[in-house]
Formats: sequence, C-alpha cells, structure tokens
Amino acid sequence: MTILCYHSVEPDWASPLAVTPDAFAAQCDWLARNRQTIPLETAADRLDSGGRLPRGLAALSFDDGFAALHEHAMPVLQRHRLPATVFLVAATLTPAGHPVDWVDTPGTEPLTTLTLAQVLEMQAEGMSFQSHSMAHLDLTGLSFEECIRDLRDSRELLAELLGRPVTQLAYPRGRHSQQVRDAAERAGYRHAFALPERDEQPGPFAIPRVGIFHGNSTTTLRLKCSRRYLSVRTGRAFPVVQGLVRRARR
Repeated sequence: MTILCYHSVEPDWASPLAVTPDAFAAQCDWLARNRQTIPLETAADRLDSGGRLPRGLAALSFDDGFAALHEHAMPVLQRHRLPATVFLVAATLTPAGHPVDWVDTPGTEPLTTLTLAQVLEMQAEGMSFQSHSMAHLDLTGLSFEECIRDLRDSRELLAELLGRPVTQLAYPRGRHSQQVRDAAERAGYRHAFALPERDEQPGPFAIPRVGIFHGNSTTTLRLKCSRRYLSVRTGRAFPVVQGLVRRARR
C-alpha cells in the first residue's frame, strides 16, 4: 500500500481531478473496513525502500486545497475517523489571494480554494495542512535559488498562519528533479511527495503517491492499494494490470 492522492471531492465538476461525493464516501468506507489509515507524517517514516507502507496501512492526502473539501470531504473523513493531509498553495491564503490558474480542466464554474477560516476550522477538527508550494509553479522550470525562495516562502507563510511547523511538501503536478529535491531540503522540508507516472527512485524527497481520479471505483481503489501496483507504471506492464484488476474484483 502506498499513499493515496486526491484533489477535489465535488458533485458537478467533470474533471479527472474531482471525485464525486458518493464515490469518495464509498472509498472511505472501504478504507475504514480494510485498512488502518495513519497520518501522512507517520507514513513517511514507515515506508520501505520501494516507497511502500507495511501491509494493511494507508495514508490519505489532498493536493491544491480546493474549497469543496470543506463541505464534501471533511464530514466523511470525520465520520470514519480517517486522518488526512491537505497540501495548500500558500499564495491562495494571502490577503491578495491567488487564482486557480494551474488546472487544465477548469469546468464551467470558477474554482475556489479553502479560506483561512476554513483551514483553521478543519485543522481544529484534526486535519493536517502542509505545503504545495507558493503559487503552484512548475518547480523544474525555476532556477535553484528561485525554487528555494518559493518553497521557503510557502513553508514560512503557512507555518505562521497555521501556528505549527510545516515540514512536508507535495510537488505541484508531482514534477521534480534532483535540483528541486535539493531545493526542498534546503528550504527546510523533511519530506517531499511526488505523483509518479513512470518508474523513479523513491527517497525522502521523492515519496511516491497513487492518484485517485474521477471515475475510479472502489474496485479501482482496491487495486491501487495493492503493494504490487507501485511497480506498474507503463504500458509494457498492462498484462500485470489486467491480472490485478481481475483479482481485485473477486
């Protein structure tokens, strides 16, 4: 089992990034019955060399900090007592705010992010908040110093607003390089999380997660929770995927 990565939970956004509330509720019900879900910070310390958690464990994360999480995700997580971490784009919490300009499939309604009041309310209810960079830029396109500044500014701003240390980072779009990983460590993070689409070497600053997307069923979740799934990333492994899907349906 590895760490699961969601983005938004809402009913009317037909985007790969949005899981419907009904699907999310069913997935959380399955996780509550079949896995021990642990805080992300704890999970990061328990990964093996392949980036996998011990059998039977799960961890939940959400990227971007979409406002819909307050209405559609938090009550379900509370009902099942599932810990979760939300990675925030820090600039969205500044007085000037920041538009959601990083989504490729924005839909018909304007996308909004959590307000500071909502973040603090959710934090008081037990949810954790960490950094998703300052402005959701592609960090691989920045210079080393620019990357350090972006990640440090995000960490320091969020720590001030949240009133607690911020030590975890999720790379925007999961993109990173050796320079970005070095910058994350220099900026004061303890761990950084990716979202690999192909084989890459796991490490403290390249912790793999598995994305859960629009249309993913509980059967898909069960498949993605298998320990073998992390090694399945390319079309060459499609027969393995088929076998795992058949096994998950039993």
